[in-house]
Amino acid sequence: MSEPIKVGTRGSRLALVQADLVIDALRQSNPGAQFEREIIRTAGDRDKTTDIANVGYGVFVSELENALLDGRIGIAVHSLKDMPSKLGSEFAIAAVPYREDPRDVIISRNGAGLMDLPTGATVGTGSARRKTLLLEKRPDLKVVPIRGNVPTRLDKLDSEDGPDAIVLAAAGLNRLGLSDRVSEYLKCWDFVAAVGQGALAVETRAEDASSQNMAKLLQHHETRIAVDAERTFLAAMESGCSAPVSAHARVRGSEVSIHSFAGSVDGSKVLRAERAGEASNANSLALELAEELLDDGAAELTGHQPAGAE
Repeated sequence: MSEPIKVGTRGSRLALVQADLVIDALRQSNPGAQFEREIIRTAGDRDKTTDIANVGYGVFVSELENALLDGRIGIAVHSLKDMPSKLGSEFAIAAVPYREDPRDVIISRNGAGLMDLPTGATVGTGSARRKTLLLEKRPDLKVVPIRGNVPTRLDKLDSEDGPDAIVLAAAGLNRLGLSDRVSEYLKCWDFVAAVGQGALAVETRAEDASSQNMAKLLQHHETRIAVDAERTFLAAMESGCSAPVSAHARVRGSEVSIHSFAGSVDGSKVLRAERAGEASNANSLALELAEELLDDGAAELTGHQPAGAE
């Protein structure tokens, strides 16, 4: 019997649930193969205090990729939104399974939604994107940094000195069975979701044809088109998770709709653009959106100059 293929994952409760979902799907799709979970601790897991913007983009990804390269694992499972928009040539995103709910949600102490929070309420988030969109709609809010996995953030909300509300991804709450905590779902088109939010990336070494072929069976066509367009936009903007920039795409049949935004950190100015067209043209539409926002001054607004900009 052949050796089991090790599937690498972070060690958080959510990461383990996500890895198990992928492993179950791999087993169903590849009945002749064995798969085994391997936990890899990442820099993002070890440093739970520094803001994500200051830790560095890809902080939850690099150790898993190192494990791919040195052969400790054959497949890595990531939250797609954690992945850099430009992948190293030695790696491949072999599959993107069906996307969970991509929306952000408000979870508050008293069940209030975003517009019903009291004046001056404190809202916790570690995301520059979420901070900008919160302050665009509610400039009176006090947005404070918060780190940790989903249960940790909920514990902080519930603590005596915690914030009045926090913003989390609906997908993580759904996967953890915690959706009953949601006070309000925020529409992706308005409160633009993070690139890849709700989706998983199944990554392999580019030269590992065997693992790639097994993983490819998990591909969800419409989800892949959508997230590829979002990542194309982000790459063109040359921005990462430390910049208040994002795009969200939705594919329905042969059609795609993409909404994008770029904003100042304080939410005082937000640029928005959208496109709709043939799904087969999604990446070109995403590039058009990036060009439009950059022409409108997005780089100066967010403080992230594209390479070669003056």
